[in-house]
Amino acid sequence: MVTTNPLSRRALLLTAAVALAAGACAAPGNTAGGGADTLVIGKTDAGTTYPRNFNVVGPATQKTPGASLIYEPLVRTDYSDGATTKPWLAESWEFSDGGATLSFTIREGVTFSDDRPLTADDVHFSLNLPLDQPQFNIAGVTYTAVEKVDDKTVAVHFAQPAYSELNQFANPQLPMVPKHIWADQDLNTWTNPDPVGTGPVTLASFSAQQVTLATRADYWGGTPRMKTVKIIPTSQDAVKAQLLRGEVDWAATSWPGADKEYVAVDPEHHQYQQYATGRAYALVFNAARTPFDDPALRRALSLTIPRTDIVATLNRPGTEAGPTGLAEQVYGDWLKADYRDADPAIDVEGARKALSDGGFTVENGALTKNGQSFTPTLSFNQDYGWGAYADIIVNSWRKTFGLTVKTVGVPSVNLYEQQQLGDFDLTVAEIGGPGVFATYAGFNSKYTKPLGQKAPANFGRFTDPDLDAAIQAMAGTDDEGRLKELAKDAQTVVVEQVPFAPIYNSYWFININSKRWGGWPDPQDFDRVPFPDLGPDAARTLLGLTPTGRK
Repeated sequence: MVTTNPLSRRALLLTAAVALAAGACAAPGNTAGGGADTLVIGKTDAGTTYPRNFNVVGPATQKTPGASLIYEPLVRTDYSDGATTKPWLAESWEFSDGGATLSFTIREGVTFSDDRPLTADDVHFSLNLPLDQPQFNIAGVTYTAVEKVDDKTVAVHFAQPAYSELNQFANPQLPMVPKHIWADQDLNTWTNPDPVGTGPVTLASFSAQQVTLATRADYWGGTPRMKTVKIIPTSQDAVKAQLLRGEVDWAATSWPGADKEYVAVDPEHHQYQQYATGRAYALVFNAARTPFDDPALRRALSLTIPRTDIVATLNRPGTEAGPTGLAEQVYGDWLKADYRDADPAIDVEGARKALSDGGFTVENGALTKNGQSFTPTLSFNQDYGWGAYADIIVNSWRKTFGLTVKTVGVPSVNLYEQQQLGDFDLTVAEIGGPGVFATYAGFNSKYTKPLGQKAPANFGRFTDPDLDAAIQAMAGTDDEGRLKELAKDAQTVVVEQVPFAPIYNSYWFININSKRWGGWPDPQDFDRVPFPDLGPDAARTLLGLTPTGRK
């Protein structure tokens, strides 16, 4: 029985699904532009040059782009259907033992690019990697054992019912790899320079300024109509000019003013699309540090975030996040009625009352309570250009409370480590995942770690028994009616206790020049998100494209 649990979980809650950071300008010597049989992707978030490293689970922080078109997961997340889980390399699955065992039936006819078939041995090996060598558990898997049942079936075992854990198997950081190649490698040092996977492309050639992928005529999902896919390094500014000139066909970057600067230039071919990820950028409180362990303070600060001003500055009007952190466009049917169409306006009176109810005052710009004084710091990702928005927030707190908060921009890699260690007061991060369970499960108290120890999730160290109970109950049922009830229970805890303060909803921003290739999805009626790094959705996008005959 195929299970499509709408609360399926991506194990790492805080993950950047789309990086909006500005890279450097296009590197000299790259060959932007393609012929009638080539699709060109402009990559804006991977630097000016690429390393040749396709070891998708290895310790290196920089990897070669395009790996998600080479290596594939067992299942995929369908963002057009409430982030439900759909078949991919596994054609079906079934829970048993009260939800503690999950058995996958492997799709027939899938081959690696070296013509070897995908077998149960490959799946068993791939799923065992994060268990046998925990340093490679970058997907944050929660199963405890893997079993080869027969030549077509592999089962994973959980310590408790795990119906809502299914979507971790859609994580691109849990790919199915060929055992006959990977088993003999030291994955700590191996760079996998010549990757062999089940995806629709193979590596045709590599240079530091361009990755050229050749499409597979024998791909199990069909044959893409282009012969090659080029990936070139560029920047947010440079790619705009490349798209206008037709040198790039496909990119993913936010483009304020795109309607006038891009779409209006050639409405027939220039497309700027937006797809809700279901996640939100939020202010996360360090609940393990005084005074942020007090929900009254957290509520007061949340009520005075100028969300409308921030999205206006971002040129994304109407994208303010609601108090649950769940995007209504994706999870409307799951939202508690009280939290739909939430007013994003600042509530000065409510905020000042919350601060007073918590026993706080502000003296000389500092928070005070019980004779203690606190001067908070707000950290944010400087690579995303978030400084202006941080200033909007702290200026509102200064105006409302007289509170002084210092802002500190930190490079993305360093910030993520600080967040995991709990080395912050207030920080901005993307929260959420594919499904209501995924959004809230990462705030389970089981993930809390002492300050100074890395937490894989819940780096705000929030604990609440009612939220824990709702999360556990969600994992133990696949009844949709019951799941919706539990989801509303979890929302109530989040809104009342404020472990995080949602600011604006997250989107994939897609730039398309369709002169050479047609057949792109329409965000008003789509069954795939055309984001180049979204694994199965990217593969399905390639398969749907047709040549226009123009060069």
